[in-house]
Amino acid sequence: MTITIVQLSLAFSLGLGLGLLYFGSLWLTVQRLPQMRRPEWLTVGSFLGRTAICLLGFYLIMAGRWERLLLATLGFLVMRSILVRRWGPENPKPLSK
Repeated sequence: MTITIVQLSLAFSLGLGLGLLYFGSLWLTVQRLPQMRRPEWLTVGSFLGRTAICLLGFYLIMAGRWERLLLATLGFLVMRSILVRRWGPENPKPLSK
């Protein structure tokens, strides 16, 4: 069975969606931490939930084809870059002085 461009673009798009889900949920979790009485429970629970959903998503997207996994991972990382630019600090501090 050959992989088509449509399948690869779908894998990339689904990777973008997983990235939005993962990093969007992380952003919401971080925003809620100051209001929580036990923030460690929220942190651990959010991490486990986000990771489980993404691992299952990558597994289903892959369907035995490494090319799909590669494109989904690329989409995931592209979404991370987009969200870091959108939600990141306005004036990042330089690492070296």
